[in-house]
Formats: sequence, C-alpha cells, structure tokens
Amino acid sequence: MDVTAAGLTEHESSAEVTTHSLRNAGFLTAAAGTAHAVLFLLSFWLLSGRPAPDASDADVVRYYSSDNSRRSILVGLYLMPFSGIAFIWFIVALRMWISSSTRRVNELLSNVQLVSGIIFTTLFFGTAAAISVIAASVEFSDSQIDPDLARQFPQFGASLFFVFGMRMAAMFVFTTTNIGRHAGILPRWFVIIGFVVGLFLLLSATFNVWFAIVFPAWVLVLSIILFDRARRIPRDLVVPARGPLSDALSTAATDHQ
Repeated sequence: MDVTAAGLTEHESSAEVTTHSLRNAGFLTAAAGTAHAVLFLLSFWLLSGRPAPDASDADVVRYYSSDNSRRSILVGLYLMPFSGIAFIWFIVALRMWISSSTRRVNELLSNVQLVSGIIFTTLFFGTAAAISVIAASVEFSDSQIDPDLARQFPQFGASLFFVFGMRMAAMFVFTTTNIGRHAGILPRWFVIIGFVVGLFLLLSATFNVWFAIVFPAWVLVLSIILFDRARRIPRDLVVPARGPLSDALSTAATDHQ
C-alpha cells in the first residue's frame, strides 16, 4: 500500500514537472525563433550592402576601400553565428515541445526536420563567410582589392544560399508544418501558409535579396503562434509523464486496484 502510494506520488510529481517543462519549452521555442529571425534579417541586411555583380571596377574598389563599408559587412558576418546558434536552440526546443505535446511523433519527418535545419544553418554560415571574405582580407591583412574576386565570392555565397539553402529551408518548413499539424499546435490557416511557403522556397529560381526574407518571416510568425500557444497552457494542467518509469508506475497502480 505504501509502495503504491509512493509510486503514485512520484508519478504525479513527474507529471507536474512535465507540465511546466512543456510550458517553458514553448516560451523557449518562441524566444529562440524570434531571436533567429531578427538576427538573421539584420545580418543579411548588413551583408547585402555590397556592390552589385555588374558594378564597375571603380565602384567595387571604392566600396571595399571604405572603412565604413567593410566594417558594415564584418558586423553582419559576426552577427550571423548568433543567428545560427538561436536557430539550433529553436530546432531543439521545438522538437522537445512537440514530443511532449503528442503521443507519437513521425520519426521520418522529425529526422528530416533536424537534418534540413542543420544543413540550412551550415549553408548560411558559408554564405556569410563567402560574402565577407574580401572585406575581411582588406580589413585584417591590408590585401589588394581584386574587382573580379570581389564579384565572384559574393556570387558564390549567393549560390550557396539561394540555390541550396532555400531548398533546405523548404524541407524544414514542410516537415515542421506537417509535424505541427499532427500535434495540433498550428492553426489551419498557418498550415496552409506553410505549404505555400515551402513550395515557393523549393521551386523559386531567383537571386533577389527579397527572397531571403521569406523564411525568417515564416519563422517569426511561427514563433508568435507558439508563444500564444504556450501562454494558454494552464499552469495546473496535469499532463501524464512519458517513458518507461511512468508506464511502470501506471501499471502498478492499475494492478493494485
């Protein structure tokens, strides 16, 4: 009798911890997603101030000879890793929250979501490095400015991001939308928007800088929705804990009855 009571007490305590963890994971997910979107947009804006690919040699040399222009790019470069860190936290916190919100998670979609998010982060890191390599070379080593290289490196970075990175972003949008739909944490209108955004990112063929705004804008709206969902979770809601221990405790309580 005492053993069962102790088991039930431990089970209730575990359930309470799960409830608070679920609420906190929601707020953490929303905060990390918002931080990623804001930092990414700011960083990309600073990096996109470089001369256009068809700029003249004189314009390219003049731009990279300017201390303010170079340092603007370098500030964007140093901000981008923090955007990536926030995105990694966003992915992990989102997966935690979803796994706690539903009894069964589609392992295939969950793994594709994780891998596509990591690859996307790697690609936009490479993009930032390629775009800023000339500015960094001139700033830190006083290198001569080669206009041809100053055009080619940013184009290489744009290719990484707009051709490869956007496809990985599309996979992340598709999988997150599907997982969130099955878990019941996303409204129907946002699910529809998610599929439209995913298709747009997957099929669009453009290097226009405005294209880069689509994914962080989607993440920002998702974060707002998740914050609202987390805010609505009652503090005293009892959510059954998951795992072998809780299953054993539940079985013991049933057998005792």
